[in-house]
Amino acid sequence: MGARCSKLSACWWPPHFKSPRLENGAAGEDGSGVPVFAEYSLDELRAATDGFATDRIVSEHGEKAPNVVYRGTLFSSGATVAIKRFGRSAWPDARQFVEEARAVGLLRSGRLSNLIGCCCEGGERLLVAEFMPHDTLAKHLFHWETKPLSWAMRVRAALYVAQALEYCTLKGRALYHDLHAYRVLFDVDGNPRLSCFGLMKNSRDGKSYSTNLAFTPPEYLKTGRVIPESVVYSFGTILLDLLSGKHIPPSHALDLIRGRNITVLMDSCLEGHVSSSDGTEMVRLASRCLQYEARDRPNLKAVVSALASLQKDASAPSHTLLGISQDAVKENAEQVSFSATEKAYATANLEQVHELLENEGYDEDETASFKVSLSSWPGQPSESIQVKKNGDDAFQSKDFTTVLECYARFIDTGAMESPTMLVRRGFANVVLGRMEDALEDARRAEGISPEWPTAHYLQGMALIGLGMELNGHEKLRIAASLEAQRTGRN
Repeated sequence: MGARCSKLSACWWPPHFKSPRLENGAAGEDGSGVPVFAEYSLDELRAATDGFATDRIVSEHGEKAPNVVYRGTLFSSGATVAIKRFGRSAWPDARQFVEEARAVGLLRSGRLSNLIGCCCEGGERLLVAEFMPHDTLAKHLFHWETKPLSWAMRVRAALYVAQALEYCTLKGRALYHDLHAYRVLFDVDGNPRLSCFGLMKNSRDGKSYSTNLAFTPPEYLKTGRVIPESVVYSFGTILLDLLSGKHIPPSHALDLIRGRNITVLMDSCLEGHVSSSDGTEMVRLASRCLQYEARDRPNLKAVVSALASLQKDASAPSHTLLGISQDAVKENAEQVSFSATEKAYATANLEQVHELLENEGYDEDETASFKVSLSSWPGQPSESIQVKKNGDDAFQSKDFTTVLECYARFIDTGAMESPTMLVRRGFANVVLGRMEDALEDARRAEGISPEWPTAHYLQGMALIGLGMELNGHEKLRIAASLEAQRTGRN
């Protein structure tokens, strides 16, 4: 690592300190408007969920594949995400887990809740995806409170899920595990989306499938294997849910269809809202998807085409069909807002932090009370002015070794404990990889100016550099609060 530098570089961070946003660029997007896939640290996701707090849990699943999904807020970007934490026994092969996650993370579609990251540390396995704020299809179908899901939205949900499955198949991800109404989510605009979590295996050995046998494709029961055509059978069970508004095992549903007892199959809430021809066509499509022999089922392209012809109120926004107010849409669309300063420290943007410190100058020293004792100066008192100037010039030109030398002559001798000098020296230590020294300087600066946001921001950045991300993010929150208070007073 060079001692004298004319340019800051993100590569100077210790490897464990680099965040996904730092490595992927400032925008962190791949052109689709979705963040690029990244690997997150466990501490970062722990901080995002307030230590995996129970009030952050949005769903829990299964005994065979126990896992919990949390609503999290990524501190570096303010984005709200869904974080799935697998049980301890899941995915014993860490390499297989990361490879599988990366493959799913390449998919990008407006019909999916896209996978944007994962975490694999020790025995922990976590996935990070876009957060869908308006509940699951199951909630709207089976547990509605004010009014049942309209026929137009049911058909739209079926179409969008079929389109999602067709997209995944074209991208080489034809298998989807445990396809059911709980896997269909509604985004901020009320659009139905298919959860990306079902594209990942979900079991102890990373190979088998945790599946409700009553809804399992026949070929899986016969051979223990799932084939690409199996997803059409599973999609047929989604159509049954949409038609009936309740869970009906495929075998029972087919008996009703063969006996022409379609009215028994249909949700009574839909009476008078669905034409006989549309209802019959949807039942016919479900029946074809649920055929025992895979070769007798339609392909996804044919399914999409059939559902497109059944669309009603195609121009109506999804949030209208779902009964979501425009205010609720706007509220959920807003991310947590971070100041430019907070984001610079949180994303470890060295160039921006350096610029912020330069612009701030010695403003804090004008209000802070700190020790000045030039009698402790190791030389002529008049020389101190030139040494300070040399240190300031070195900081401006990013010659951080000289910064350490010059400021140390003031700080370590007791001649002057300027909070600005301490923070600048702390930043120089960060750049040179001396995180513990940086943390100590920032703490000393806080001791002199307890309400100075910059001292807290620098501590947060140093703590993250030392691998203590949970403590680091907490310190950044404190700094942001102090900054907001100062801004409010100005």
